[in-house]
Amino acid sequence: MEVIYEDNHIIVVNKAPGEIVQGDKTGDTPLSETVKQWIKETHAKPGNVFLGVVHRLDRPVGGLVVFAKTSKALSRLNEMFRNGDVHKTYWAITRNQPPKDSDLLSHYITTVERNNKSYASLSPKSGAKESKLRYRLLAKGERFNLVEVELLTGRKHQIRVQMSAIGCPIRGDLKYGDKRSNPDGSISLIARHIKFIHPVSGKEIDLTAPVPAERLWQELEAAAEIKTVNSNNIE
Repeated sequence: MEVIYEDNHIIVVNKAPGEIVQGDKTGDTPLSETVKQWIKETHAKPGNVFLGVVHRLDRPVGGLVVFAKTSKALSRLNEMFRNGDVHKTYWAITRNQPPKDSDLLSHYITTVERNNKSYASLSPKSGAKESKLRYRLLAKGERFNLVEVELLTGRKHQIRVQMSAIGCPIRGDLKYGDKRSNPDGSISLIARHIKFIHPVSGKEIDLTAPVPAERLWQELEAAAEIKTVNSNNIE
């Protein structure tokens, strides 16, 4: 477990793909329990450790997850997430290049619990929820591309289904149209960056997760950095 930030009220960790944030029917040990045990051992805390789950990531997704260490932080963080006061961006590797270098995507998403899958349409449907995101193409490769995504709504599998809807499935995401799985069972999507005002201290928290050690991630990140440097040098 990689701790990115910790203080008396919150802890932010870099979730590994394959971990579940909170317990489910699989019975697998969730990340929340791993974090509680880490806090107990690291800080030699007697008795039960309080830890509040304020948001989740899909199991095959990696990246930043925020937990509350106090009830005060939990209630305030819950309100901040509801009000959209927590700014999150994701990085995704897509198999195809998006039709535009940047765009606002708007779909209506329906989720079918029977097969745990979401479906996107351009027109309203019964039970569908309006869903929006912004994406920006960061780097182009021979077969894969690096995209930054900002969620404007929070729907189940939203990034996965909306990127697939424009012909750009996320690498390794068989559920939403990619050709083959990743060797480790992950999909190439990470919660890369999070920024918010600390629920207790009031200071700005601005955190970035490292990209996975896989060569493709490293190469695309380097290409994105070069592109950013070049664009900053244009007068």
